Amino acid sequence: MTSLSILRRPLFPSPTRGEGKARRAVAPLFTFFLSLLVLILPPLTARAAMNIQEVTSSKGITAWLVEDYSVPIVAIRFVFGGGTTQDPAGKEGLANLMSGLFDEGAGDLDSEAFQIKLDDVGAEMGFDAARDGTYGSMRMLAEQRDGAFDLLRLAVNEPRFDQAPIDRIRAQVLSGIIANELDPDTVAQRKWLEALYGSHPYARPDEGTRQSIATIARDDLIAFHKANFARDGLHVAVVGAIDAETLKKKLDMVFGDLPEHQALSAVADVDPKLNQQLEVIYDQPQTSLQLAYPGVKRSAPDFFAAVLMNEILGGGAFTSRLFDEVREKRGLAYNISSDLVDHQHANALAITTATRSDRAAETLAVVREVVRRMAEEGPTEAELAAAKKYMIGAYAINNLNSSGAIAATLVELQLDKLGIDYVQRRAALINEVTLDQVKAAAKRLLSGEPAIMVVGPKQGEAREQ
Repeated sequence: MTSLSILRRPLFPSPTRGEGKARRAVAPLFTFFLSLLVLILPPLTARAAMNIQEVTSSKGITAWLVEDYSVPIVAIRFVFGGGTTQDPAGKEGLANLMSGLFDEGAGDLDSEAFQIKLDDVGAEMGFDAARDGTYGSMRMLAEQRDGAFDLLRLAVNEPRFDQAPIDRIRAQVLSGIIANELDPDTVAQRKWLEALYGSHPYARPDEGTRQSIATIARDDLIAFHKANFARDGLHVAVVGAIDAETLKKKLDMVFGDLPEHQALSAVADVDPKLNQQLEVIYDQPQTSLQLAYPGVKRSAPDFFAAVLMNEILGGGAFTSRLFDEVREKRGLAYNISSDLVDHQHANALAITTATRSDRAAETLAVVREVVRRMAEEGPTEAELAAAKKYMIGAYAINNLNSSGAIAATLVELQLDKLGIDYVQRRAALINEVTLDQVKAAAKRLLSGEPAIMVVGPKQGEAREQ
């Protein structure tokens, strides 16, 4: 998490839904126009002050709004809590399958009619099922916002889940699952998640399995949608050429008629199982190494201390200790990184790299030594000062560089309960962190034995000696 990106990332990414759905070509004129606008969006976000308004509609739907009329685009991002952790046992992949069907017909419009309407209004719509939430987004031309928001209303409230699109998207998901069964990295990641999380929902593949995908019926999709798409689990952010009063009406139109309360299954918090080593044997020229250490909750008092420590350890792309020791000094790997991973029910610090199989043991030993020194000694004052400067300076570039990025960031800030003024307070929060606090975070997170996965050919030298 090199710039304290607020966006959540999986501990180690799960395979996604195939190659995506077959699509009619979006109207070329609208696509060209939107592309031009995207190219000129970064200057609008470079302004020092970004005015974030909290807007509440007459039906009680709350959204964070950033008005900007520099370009005639409106971007909306929203999430309903729940996600793939809500897949019933035996029907893993349900949330993922559902997310591919919202623009495959809604209301009186079948799949083709809906897609034509979407093209006619020059809008782009997308849904995605993550572990802890189902995300939706739409980007539209301001002059076509009435038609675009109406299509979003239909997708959110009245998805058709017609059998033909279900079968087609299911076939695409299944194709991806079958392909991934032959991919060593995907197979290894699944074993890794099972080793870390056991029977917890985080250990399950988001896309499901051959067997679970086959059991999902239309009634399952309808029930899942009803249980998850409700107002009390909703967070919304909107950026672009729309005023607060207009947005209030659109919020009521899109979300106001949803049920008030979600009906979610309880999901327990889980600590990844550390102090274990997993070897996955594959005859390949490179060996992948992954290590997992304890993480830190977003609400923890030492969160920023941990983030700064991670930046120095392996978060900085070309400036971290791991990069310097593993790549620059020894040429053992092309890339190496560490990341603080934030889920709703689990947290971890993950280190990943890949190296020549005959140097895997050496690489692992170097990584362990770098981590040991960080745990025992912590960073230097100069390293901390450089990390603070980078994290403060790069935030806008990495998190606020387009209307879509701003909307996505604002949704995550809401999920983390950081407050509408967080962007303004963030630099001060970082600058307040002391060297002693960072050293304490390093000792707390890195002193224990990690979980380690080695993926490559079976040979004694691939293990740490």
